Amino acid sequence: MQQFIEDEIVEQLRNPDTRQKAFEQVVAAYSERLYWLIRKMVLSHDDANDILQNTFLKAWLNLDSFRGEAKLSTWLYKIAVNENITFLNRQRAMNNISMDDADIYLLEKLKGDDYFDGDAIQLKLQEAIVSLPEKQRIVFNMKYYDEMKYEDMSEILGTSVGALKASYHHAVKKIEAFLTKDV
Repeated sequence: MQQFIEDEIVEQLRNPDTRQKAFEQVVAAYSERLYWLIRKMVLSHDDANDILQNTFLKAWLNLDSFRGEAKLSTWLYKIAVNENITFLNRQRAMNNISMDDADIYLLEKLKGDDYFDGDAIQLKLQEAIVSLPEKQRIVFNMKYYDEMKYEDMSEILGTSVGALKASYHHAVKKIEAFLTKDV
């Protein structure tokens, strides 16, 4: 959403008479981008849909606390990232999975996902990404797939731009090493 349109939507969200219609526009405008951000973290279509619904539900319930200090899109991304982390932590706890085995669990879910239609190369890339530490995985996905600016990531993740650049650099190096280790 362009900034002037986003500003207009934020005003409509503050007005009880136009809030619901404006929120429907927000859902329409951001659903696909947020879905793919989430999907890249949890890998499962069904889980991504559930987290997306939770993201919008949390946004709706907390509209009054949105002060407009950050862009609406940044606020939504932050909610989605937090919902992702909460979900992944809950999954690990429910399934009694250690942090070390979490990547194996996610990959097994991806391989069993009827909606994953990638080939062997895409699966190998996903294996490489899933093998990253959680923070590096988030940063890599936001930068590589969403082409997000470091400044926006900084607002969403509460991390300095320098630290984010370093995380991305390390993630890329690890992915390159993973993809070329058997070559």
